[in-house]
Amino acid sequence: MGIVTCGITVSVDGFVAGPDQSVEDPLGVDGELLHRWMFEQPDLHRAELAAITGAGAFVMGRNMFGPVRGEWAGDWRGWWGDDPPYHAPVFVLTHHPREPVEMLGGTTFHFVTDGVEAAVARAREAAGDRDVAIAGGASVVDQCLAAGLVDELWLHVAPITLGAGARLFDGVGRLDLEPVESRGTDLVTHTRYRVRR
Repeated sequence: MGIVTCGITVSVDGFVAGPDQSVEDPLGVDGELLHRWMFEQPDLHRAELAAITGAGAFVMGRNMFGPVRGEWAGDWRGWWGDDPPYHAPVFVLTHHPREPVEMLGGTTFHFVTDGVEAAVARAREAAGDRDVAIAGGASVVDQCLAAGLVDELWLHVAPITLGAGARLFDGVGRLDLEPVESRGTDLVTHTRYRVRR
């Protein structure tokens, strides 16, 4: 059986998205600056990019899936177009049931209403012997860390501060992290930690 990982980009001051997230600004004000390393230096970060999308199943929050709040309205199918980068089952945490959404490339979004533990359990089952990745956003990552569900945490630290937004580690409590590897460029420092139990 694989492990549960979480790879997430964060500012130096702990934010994974800027303030005022919206349809026009899905990562909030200046939030796109966190991910410059992915788009401006993809060749330098090939291993990290492959790790982000290489899991056998994924768990994400509803806000990461899209801007729709409350009951589902319309046919929102995610931010990524017809062929999302996941190419595996994705379990989206929500309070509002919805039928699965099948996309190109093997991605199917499943909507889970009975909590983060259930979402991770379903993802583990779907992934088989491959890893499960907690994709984000901050609230889902925090819930998974607080519940002891993450085996490895991969922080991609962008050398900027955002000052406000969606903060990582809120309400998580104490974590004991063992550094496994670290490397970086001028746009990001990648550090992989094993979460001790």
